[in-house]
Amino acid sequence: MTEKSFILTRANIEVLLNETPPLIEDAPHFQEQIQPNGIDLTIREVVSFSSAGSMGFSNKDRILSSCSPSLFGNSSGINLPAGCYQITYNEIVHLPRNIIALGLPRSSFLRCGVSIHTAAWDAGYSGRSQSLLTVYNPEGFHLYRNARALQLIFLHLGEGVDQGYNGIFQGENI
Repeated sequence: MTEKSFILTRANIEVLLNETPPLIEDAPHFQEQIQPNGIDLTIREVVSFSSAGSMGFSNKDRILSSCSPSLFGNSSGINLPAGCYQITYNEIVHLPRNIIALGLPRSSFLRCGVSIHTAAWDAGYSGRSQSLLTVYNPEGFHLYRNARALQLIFLHLGEGVDQGYNGIFQGENI
């Protein structure tokens, strides 16, 4: 291993925003979204699930759930009853082969009885990601378009991977 692993700081992130491609693009308000150790992702779209999905050991058994059209429609905010929803972020993420990312919901969501569930963003991934938003609060939750929802934390690997992410979600929603 040639370098030590570390979590990117605001200064590291700002440098990578000027790379080609940039670490993140299409952020509505970059300077407000950059945090001391990450960047806030904002909500572009919310949909509900309309069919069951399937998953086995092999990808041949994978069937992704179908989803409804955008719940926002032409409005800037929506009332979500308790349940689970798929969200799409505004920001496009471009991870170099020496950086991975992990996402955590903003604490204000948790204080409202709402959480966001994510998977890891692998080194080499590029796309406009989606996550699972779960409203646990039995009273529901009002959500505005472009709300800052998730903090993406970047981890610099000691060295880059030989092959970056190349799964079916590469380039998603761009």
